[in-house]
Amino acid sequence: MGTNPSGTVTCDRCGRGNRVPAAAAGTPRCGNCHAPLAWITEAGDADFAEVAEQAKPYVLVDLWATWCGPCRMVSPALEQVAHQLAGRVKLVKVDIDRSPRLSQRFQVQAVPTLLLLDKGEVVSRMTGAAPAPELRQWVEDSLAVSA
Repeated sequence: MGTNPSGTVTCDRCGRGNRVPAAAAGTPRCGNCHAPLAWITEAGDADFAEVAEQAKPYVLVDLWATWCGPCRMVSPALEQVAHQLAGRVKLVKVDIDRSPRLSQRFQVQAVPTLLLLDKGEVVSRMTGAAPAPELRQWVEDSLAVSA
């Protein structure tokens, strides 16, 4: 279940490393076994439209801050959900201190704030930290309602 800042992801099925760009058409698949890959990346004011709004799968946006303890606690749970729902969601992390326009656009009043986007439109919103099973249920319920 590996992801690192250089844009490489370890396939959960076969263990092979794959490069995954921040923005691309479609959804990433393993070059070896063709399984869907977890798509986890970062975005900010300058590249959010390209990275998040133009993505084909639903986008789970994590609006967080480095000084926020609950944000650091929920991050691994969100990554776990991204791996479990590989091919269905893309996780995009946004540091609100570095991206004030996005923070203002999405009216962030508390962090972490989680959004589920479909083609750039907010379909669901959640504020606060939660364990991975609860986060996954929220995402799956939101996907079912918006489908």
